Amino acid sequence: MDAFYASVEQRDNPSLRGKPVAVGGDPTTRGVVAAASYEARPFGVRSAIPMSRAVRLCPSLIIVRPDFQKYRAVSQQVFAIFREVTPLVEPLSLDEAYLDVTQNAWDEPLGVNVARRLKAAIRDATQLTASAGVAPNKFLAKIASGWKKPDGLTVVAPERVESFLQGLPVDALWGVGPVTAARLREHGIEKLTDIRARPAAELEAIVGSLASWLLDLAHGRDDRAVEPNRAAKSAGSEETYASDLSSLTEIRQEIEKMAREVAAWLDRKSITARTVTIKVRYSDFTTVTRSQSAPEPTSDAQSIVTRAVALLSKTEAGVRPVRLLGVSVHNFGQATDDAEEQSIDLRLPFN
Repeated sequence: MDAFYASVEQRDNPSLRGKPVAVGGDPTTRGVVAAASYEARPFGVRSAIPMSRAVRLCPSLIIVRPDFQKYRAVSQQVFAIFREVTPLVEPLSLDEAYLDVTQNAWDEPLGVNVARRLKAAIRDATQLTASAGVAPNKFLAKIASGWKKPDGLTVVAPERVESFLQGLPVDALWGVGPVTAARLREHGIEKLTDIRARPAAELEAIVGSLASWLLDLAHGRDDRAVEPNRAAKSAGSEETYASDLSSLTEIRQEIEKMAREVAAWLDRKSITARTVTIKVRYSDFTTVTRSQSAPEPTSDAQSIVTRAVALLSKTEAGVRPVRLLGVSVHNFGQATDDAEEQSIDLRLPFN
């Protein structure tokens, strides 16, 4: 979906149409941009940046508080359309999914025709636009879906895969964030195809175990199937605070509260987890994570709380001011059968 949260707000409030809109938190209390309308993007407003920065970039920006209940309702409409066409739907988030349409309810032999009909059905049902990428595998389809937005449709036919790959930067590769991209560029690897020219051992020295995966993607290989019922792999709760936390006692109380929320989620799902992780972001935006794994998985609240609080001793919390805290659990003993995302956020970090 295109600028999903912002587009829903513009749809429902005609006074917002054609204007720069950001959905998210209060710029005076460290709010974060959850979504930006296409009118806001030329100013540099993007999701995940601080709302205070967004307002500086675009003084005319209109800020709308998020209404996730409304967004989920629209998402359910969209996913219902997907599942009428194919049962092979793998959700990535409320507004994005992979579909395997090799076999489809319309008996369309071409994926591009399925995409066109899906886009039209979504527009008719929701008055919103979606962008689609059609390709032989998930990696290529994901990249293609981001081209020509909004309301885009990009097809990478099998015979066009090589020419498509030739123009991609290393940042396009799955698993390559800013840090890894910078490391690759330090070694003269600017484009995706540059990876192919490097011996595997040399690439491993640069990016470690990620090397074989990047080599596959650099050749356009991605054999992952569309998984319609992906089980959650983690669940977590985090919060960004309006003012830095400097008291270790207060920080411990916050960690304990989040750990109990996570434990309650495990209990509701009747599952257990082996690994507890805490996340600490200091006032200078430096972020650290600390994890501890037990031999046996558990959902016991006190055990999870004790482990989470103990992990604080491996950070500088209480010495350095803290702006964000989080607690998550991983390595489930039994996967939930109704989760639609690999990572479940129990608390959304918008103030």
